[in-house]
Amino acid sequence: MSCRMAGTALLRHLGPRLFTAEPVSGLAGRGLVPAAARILPARMSSTAAEAAKEPAATEQHGGSTNKPKPAAPDGQDSKKGIVSYWGIEPRKLAKEDGTEWRWFCFRPWDTYRADTSIDMKKHHEPRALPDKLAYLLVRSLIVPKQLFFQRRHASHALLLETVAAVPGMVGGMLLHLRSLRRFEHSGGWIRALLEEAENERMHLMTFLEVAQPRWWERALVLAAQGVYFNAYFVAYLASPKFAHRFVGYLEEEAVHSYTEYLKDLEAGLIENTPAPAIAIDYWRLPADARLKDVVTVVRADEAHHRDVNHFASDIHYQGMKLKDTPAPLGYH
Repeated sequence: MSCRMAGTALLRHLGPRLFTAEPVSGLAGRGLVPAAARILPARMSSTAAEAAKEPAATEQHGGSTNKPKPAAPDGQDSKKGIVSYWGIEPRKLAKEDGTEWRWFCFRPWDTYRADTSIDMKKHHEPRALPDKLAYLLVRSLIVPKQLFFQRRHASHALLLETVAAVPGMVGGMLLHLRSLRRFEHSGGWIRALLEEAENERMHLMTFLEVAQPRWWERALVLAAQGVYFNAYFVAYLASPKFAHRFVGYLEEEAVHSYTEYLKDLEAGLIENTPAPAIAIDYWRLPADARLKDVVTVVRADEAHHRDVNHFASDIHYQGMKLKDTPAPLGYH
């Protein structure tokens, strides 16, 4: 009987602390979570839970829960949502002229002025068998491209950029895993390839403001990405020098395609519309920039990617490793 009375007294004192009105499971059901919450209250409680405590405390002291909320200051939304679980406000950024920065996909320090003086006619002459194979694969894609897109340069740019953004991500990912697996540095090539992938993706975001893809173009992108990602993944594992050479020739073709785009813009066959706002901020173009200016800087980016990938392939052909050769960073 004494043991039963002692157990009842223990439950009377510890019950409110260890048990809640709602059913719990796992660690919470054994009382470990409430104990941890008393030790680390700031880490174990949410902002929603803290807000729910206020009405309960008001009722406990006999106050009313229907008090009007204070009005929000002028220019602020009274229904401001929770920024994050931790309540951390995002950093407010501004452009050089003081206006608010409105892009979340890139930041002011990611912007740059493209080097348009880069040689657009440079070509790597294929010599070894892998070079010739890579060159023939790229050349074989020209005929279906011309039949499918003809002079619709904006639509071609949309598809081209969805494919061009794959190699940098695949190469950077594999080099990243290699660095972790072998406990070695990368020579800056991980960052260089990932920056290339992000730069190509920004090309896509820009041309989305120029032309919207049709449903069959979206379907084509899905098919092309599914095939190209897996094919390039296997190719990079088998031979990085072949993979980089293939991308080098692919970028040579991209430079040629954007050159044709510029010719049609200059000839008046395509309307030289105002540049999209995202392009003006990303490449630091003048406020009155036109579509021709956008195509010019995009072509310069492709020429840089061409040289980087041919350089990476040459490193492998010389029996060296990328980690021992500094990556050509700084084109931003």
